[in-house]
Amino acid sequence: MRIARRPLLAIPALLAAPARAQPWPNRPVRFISPFAPGGPQDLPGRFICDHLAQRLGQPFILESRAGAGGAVGMQYVAQATDQHTLLLTSSAIATLPAMRRDLGFDPLTDLPAVSLVTESPLAITTRAQGGISDFADLLARARASPGKLSFATSGIGSATHFAGELLAMQAGVRLLHVPYRGASVALNALLAGDVDLVIGDVSIVLEQIRAGTLRALATSLPARTALLPQVPAVAEFVPGYAVPFWIGLFAVIRRGKRTPLAG
Repeated sequence: MRIARRPLLAIPALLAAPARAQPWPNRPVRFISPFAPGGPQDLPGRFICDHLAQRLGQPFILESRAGAGGAVGMQYVAQATDQHTLLLTSSAIATLPAMRRDLGFDPLTDLPAVSLVTESPLAITTRAQGGISDFADLLARARASPGKLSFATSGIGSATHFAGELLAMQAGVRLLHVPYRGASVALNALLAGDVDLVIGDVSIVLEQIRAGTLRALATSLPARTALLPQVPAVAEFVPGYAVPFWIGLFAVIRRGKRTPLAG
């Protein structure tokens, strides 16, 4: 996982631009995560909050508002009345509009991007004692029993949901999607044996992979990642498959008439 530090330094100038009369921030700042605690946004979120609090002299607070694949927290920030409430979210903000036309906000106009925060691969993971030995075995089982293998994600319309559906489409198999309110909840379901697979940011599964509790079957970038060099990329089995995962910071920088997505 790579944290993009330099662009964060531009945040005060961007958010203070519409209101030159007083500096930003002039009170505590909330970073809203639209997913449950324990997900891939937590570590970079805490890092950024600590970093900016030290530099800017105001508290920065990471707050979770999960639900609807991230739509609840995104809408909350889009409707915020001040510039001290920002959104820290994954690439779900780019995929949700393709799944839901009733978001009540348009990510392109209501939540402009402030900064890229992290980029990392996704990992397709199973229990170490779950029976699936490797990615080739996963594909063989999926072809033999269409729709039987289940994969958990952080919600319908999330980036991980799209990663799983793209895998199924490009590999020519059927998988059963099981959505949860966040990556940590999905991971707990895998550990409990409720699902066969989890597709999620490598940071949330890395410790358990190294401990031998989970087995990484493949990662989502075009080539293998240095974090798990022994784990193949999906593209080694499904040519052309590539799903980068990123987390970004978004805010209502300018006030104006909103243009909600069409119903």
